Amino acid sequence: MSDCKTKGPFGFGLMRLPKNGEVIDVDQVSEMVDRFLAAGFTYFDTAYVYNGSEEAARKALVERHPRQSYTLATKLNAGAAKDAEDARNQLETSLQRTGAGYFDYYLLHAVMEKNYRKYDEYGLWDFVKEQKAAGKIRHYGFSFHDTPQLLDRLLTEHPDVDFVQLQINYADWDNPEVQSRANYEVARRHGKQVVIMEPVKGGNLANPPEEVRRLLESARPGASCASWALRFAASLDGVLAVLSGMSDVAQMEDNLATMSDFHPLDEAEQKIIQQAQVILGHSAAIPCTACHYCTGGCPEQIPIPELFAAANRQLANGRMAEAKAAWQAAGEGRGKASDCILCRQCENACPQHLPVTDLLKQCTQLLEG
Repeated sequence: MSDCKTKGPFGFGLMRLPKNGEVIDVDQVSEMVDRFLAAGFTYFDTAYVYNGSEEAARKALVERHPRQSYTLATKLNAGAAKDAEDARNQLETSLQRTGAGYFDYYLLHAVMEKNYRKYDEYGLWDFVKEQKAAGKIRHYGFSFHDTPQLLDRLLTEHPDVDFVQLQINYADWDNPEVQSRANYEVARRHGKQVVIMEPVKGGNLANPPEEVRRLLESARPGASCASWALRFAASLDGVLAVLSGMSDVAQMEDNLATMSDFHPLDEAEQKIIQQAQVILGHSAAIPCTACHYCTGGCPEQIPIPELFAAANRQLANGRMAEAKAAWQAAGEGRGKASDCILCRQCENACPQHLPVTDLLKQCTQLLEG
């Protein structure tokens, strides 16, 4: 009997990999890679600036599986380069770290108003086209965190872009700061395939506010909250891959169950999602996705995403005791929120455009006051 299951457009994001202490747990990543491939999925996504991720991809994926059995994406980050030559050298470094020989998908990373001119200044749009012609990359695109007006301009100026990577999830679909819907519509109007990042919003939609959890559970008992988020993203047209940054085997298994036998959201389920969007629109939770772009350059080494996650236990769910305990644990051995020197490098790096320093101050008053 043939397998009639429909697979969703699923990708393995290699940014939030499991760790032993501060070191990526390659053995667990290898098991996750094996399960992902065995389920029939092939798309892996890493980046030059994901600490240790490209090397983990080599050890867990490239050295253990035939090159034709998977597709691998990585990214060039202009903000991590001191000049044009340094930026261009990122491709060779990524090839060395991964041992992949070539990249199926190569992206200019986290393009937005604050940095898009640097990609022009360094000549990186021409560079990726040259590397595509040379065979070092098969398809090129860019990941994007800004307004639909800027996205439309970039796609008009660079019509040969193969795909765009966008932050899309049901919480941000009509969020005026993220503008997921509008950006998606711009990309599709230009005929571009879309890779979806943050479909579970950095895990926030796997553990949403209690009112949302109860709503989803009553509509589909036994289905995880994460499965609703993945299905929302994968139900859209023109999606090349929905990336999930899975951090352990349990998350992998839950997501595989959803995407191996994929069913788009039906009309009734879309209405449930609309109710969840209304609830989230009134949530006080900080919309941090825990990407950690803010922490790399923090002079005080403040664990900003962990502190915001702790505060959200109170802000989203009213659990003050849990929030205070998590807040204290997050700051142990590292910088504290009160150590912030207001340099605001975190705000320049944040793809969510959060007022990080103000939020840290407010959370400190809430949890230490």
